[in-house]
Order: sequence, then structure tokens, then C-alpha cells
Amino acid sequence: MTVAKSLALFVLAALAEIGGAWLVWQGIREHRGWLWVGAGFVALGLYGLVATLQPDASFGRILAAYGGVFVAGSLAWGMVVDGFRPDRYDVAGALVCLVGVAVIMYAPRPA
Repeated sequence: MTVAKSLALFVLAALAEIGGAWLVWQGIREHRGWLWVGAGFVALGLYGLVATLQPDASFGRILAAYGGVFVAGSLAWGMVVDGFRPDRYDVAGALVCLVGVAVIMYAPRPA
């Protein structure tokens, strides 16, 4: 599996998890109803499915690396969907997390 495909899976997982959490938030905190909550549960389940499609067999490695994608993706979601404007520390922190993703997932390892 190529790095590009792996990155695409991380993006898809982030959309499912962050979107699912956002739908649950909207359903409960913004009083939009249980249909939103249910849609959020489905999206969160899809996140779990997408995570299993990564090439590495190590659950811990995949989830650790995904954590960095989640951090950056959450800030991006907030910008696009909620009008959030990250400050320089948010951006710097997200970049540090993405460097961590690259090291954890794509550093050369002995076969």
C-alpha cells in the first residue's frame, strides 16, 4: 500500500470520527435530536472500520499515528464547519502532531 493511500485512509477516518462526534454534539448539545445522534454513531462505527484498512498490523501504531491526524483534522473541521480560527499555537501544535504521524507510520523500518 502506498503512503498516499495510507494518508487517504487517515483523512477518511478523520472525517468519519470527527464528523460522527460533531453529529452527536449537535444532537445533544445543540438539541437537534436523536436522529443526529444516531447518524453520529454510524459515522463513528465507520471510523473504526476505516482504521482497520491501514497496512500496518499494529493496532497501537495505527491509533497512535491517527491521534496526530485527529488533532489537525479537528482544528480543520472547526475552521470549515464552525468558523473557528486557530491561533499560531494551535497551528504549531497540529504541525508537531503531523510530524509525529510521519515518524510513527512512514519511518523506514527493518523488514
